Amino acid sequence: MSDMTFKTCKPSEMSRDAFVSHFGDIYEHSAWVAEQAFDQGSDSSIDSIDSLQQRMAEILLNADKQAQLDLINAHPDLAGKAAVAGELTAASTSEQAGAGISECTPEEFERFTALNNAYKEKFGFPFIMAVKGSNRHQILAAFEERIHNTPDEEFERALQEINKIARFRLEIM
Repeated sequence: MSDMTFKTCKPSEMSRDAFVSHFGDIYEHSAWVAEQAFDQGSDSSIDSIDSLQQRMAEILLNADKQAQLDLINAHPDLAGKAAVAGELTAASTSEQAGAGISECTPEEFERFTALNNAYKEKFGFPFIMAVKGSNRHQILAAFEERIHNTPDEEFERALQEINKIARFRLEIM
């Protein structure tokens, strides 16, 4: 990883409210991650994307299982009803559009819907994938491969993917 700094802000100089407002949605609808990151200390180390992302990732990985599950469940289905209805967060909309999900054929949307439903039925939470750099065909292939994993494997994978998504989001700030 590189030692990148933020383009538009210096986190160590922010108040708690400003910090949480700015970084609260890095982890989908889960401002508690940003709150805890700030509460660990706002020294200059958090002015580095690498350091802040590592701190936030550790907060997620050290959270209790219910908090982790709640965060996983805060993520929308890929090519799901919320995407079709235009109800995603700006970040999720951009990420899914960047992967070409908005360009799915009707048949591909049907496949996404079937896989989303089968995945949630098996695992009890939505399929999570950091889609930056992927296309809809790669995402469908990952879906079809990962649906055969165990629940524990997919829970851990979801947390890894969420931390990747958070990294991508921090890099564009």
